[in-house]
Amino acid sequence: MFCIKKSKRIVIGYIFAARKIGKEERLFLRLAKKKGIDLVMFNLFKKINEDEFESKVKRCDLVYNDTAEDFVIESLKTIEELGKKVIDTSRIFYYTEDKWMFYIKCREHGIPTPDTILLSNNVNIARAELKEFGKWPVVIKRVYGTMGEFVEKADNLEQALKVIKKFLKIDCDRLPIVAQEFISPPSYRVTLIDKRIVQAIIKKSKNWKCTGVYGKKFDKFKVDKKLRGIIKKVVKATNINICGVDLLKKDGQWFVLEINSNPSLDFVNNEHEKLVGFVLDFLKRYHKKRNHKH
Repeated sequence: MFCIKKSKRIVIGYIFAARKIGKEERLFLRLAKKKGIDLVMFNLFKKINEDEFESKVKRCDLVYNDTAEDFVIESLKTIEELGKKVIDTSRIFYYTEDKWMFYIKCREHGIPTPDTILLSNNVNIARAELKEFGKWPVVIKRVYGTMGEFVEKADNLEQALKVIKKFLKIDCDRLPIVAQEFISPPSYRVTLIDKRIVQAIIKKSKNWKCTGVYGKKFDKFKVDKKLRGIIKKVVKATNINICGVDLLKKDGQWFVLEINSNPSLDFVNNEHEKLVGFVLDFLKRYHKKRNHKH
């Protein structure tokens, strides 16, 4: 009698930050079970015991980060230091989420992006920098921020300085601030999984901000050849596997606004499960390919 050896189930760490397991986490758990994946949950919202954290990390074949919170960066670096691969890596997360670094990368690779300047934390110097920039209205934003936080529009110099003072007062870390050319909405989001376009939507809102928080309606649109070429440049410049690319349009020309290393997968409700499935399938392929190399 021949004994059929069962293949080892892949163990994937799943990083999230929430008071309790929500819709997204439950969907990942359900689909992972269907696909023969064991998920090890890491909730960064809760107190972390270092020994328990290390023990859980060592059980994983691969770790997937599903939160864009600023504080996740140290956990990603810790996991990598413990010898485990993170999707996407702490370095990719750090550089793509940093709005100034992403702007520099776009300029370096010939990717059209709104004009942006890095402002001094000295308000008097920032005043001179904004005068020289001379683009009104302007968007003032912190180099790190999620869901539209620390992002405000100013119509003139005095409004801009007021916003800067406000940010510096409430942000105890006093993170750098940029000023960016304002381009009117709507905003466009192209989602990529395994560096492939899987969804393209228009984010509409009565508010000038068109993040998932402010957006109320999401229509799909077709990615034309020109935009596909721009997205290809973004992927090459960042080497990111899973992301959401936010775009704006001015005078018929596409501009890449920013990139989100943890894109929302639920903009289109009836495609949510499909996209989560794509993520899990990619993680399986990635692990298999990596193991084959070794």
